[in-house]
Amino acid sequence: MNKFLFRQKYIVKAVYLMLTCFSLLFFNPAPGQKKSLSKTKVTKSSNKRVIYGLASFYHDKFNGRRTASGEIFSQAKLTCACNMLPFGTWIKVTNIRNGKSVEVKVNDRLHTKMRRIADLSGAAAKKLGYTNLGVERVKVEVIGKKRKG
Repeated sequence: MNKFLFRQKYIVKAVYLMLTCFSLLFFNPAPGQKKSLSKTKVTKSSNKRVIYGLASFYHDKFNGRRTASGEIFSQAKLTCACNMLPFGTWIKVTNIRNGKSVEVKVNDRLHTKMRRIADLSGAAAKKLGYTNLGVERVKVEVIGKKRKG
């Protein structure tokens, strides 16, 4: 009986070790990569960062409140909240469904647990044509610190 328990103990350890190695090889990202819900693509020709994901828009109750950057939020301005980009960065947000786009400035942050890539002001959401939907799939292209056009 004692030999049986001894063997069983080592068999369980061996199986656990094999499963751990298997999961490390096939389920973890490659070194240097992070797991993310949004897809990031950098094109070599223009070195622009492109992010695909979901965008929503601010509720009216935030109108007149201070943003994380210190600015006063207005539904009429073309601004957004984004956790991935620094304050003052201009981005081009394109609605994937209808192809409409708008340039907005990052001036706020989203809640840390929110998985959306942007939260747009009411004016920006209206230009993209998704105010009746609430959330829309978008493509975000980083323009830079200065607005082009």
